[in-house]
Amino acid sequence: MKPSRLSLLLAGLLLAGGAHAAAADHVRASHAWIRVLPGALPAGAYVTLENDGDQPVALSGADSTVYADVMLHRSSTAGGMSRMSMVDSLEVPAHGKAVLAPAGYHLMLMQPKAPVKAGDTVRLTLKFTDGSTLATDFVARPANALDDTGH
Repeated sequence: MKPSRLSLLLAGLLLAGGAHAAAADHVRASHAWIRVLPGALPAGAYVTLENDGDQPVALSGADSTVYADVMLHRSSTAGGMSRMSMVDSLEVPAHGKAVLAPAGYHLMLMQPKAPVKAGDTVRLTLKFTDGSTLATDFVARPANALDDTGH
């Protein structure tokens, strides 16, 4: 085989392997929902992530075609003051789970490209620090919702 053909074959195999490795097959998402606020105010996205793998993974953020920017945040309370800060990642332990919920870790969804209303489904592509991704459908709930059922 000529070197150029071998190089092309190897490149093709590497690309095929990389495409397979990009899917977060070891992580499952459930209870995915968004708290929609009025107008163009930022929305919060919440989800339970379960890692069936033997190694921990870390959520580093998400992408959306509906929102211009998605950031991973953590809400906390100290000395009676509520704070929200951006974080780089959230670990999902091996054979464990991580919960993004109100008053804790969440995805902050900024600048909707079109109005999102209660009942809509918004797909977010969750991104992990190992390079894998997980496309997840989030159900939009009203501003007064406390969980994924809308209550």
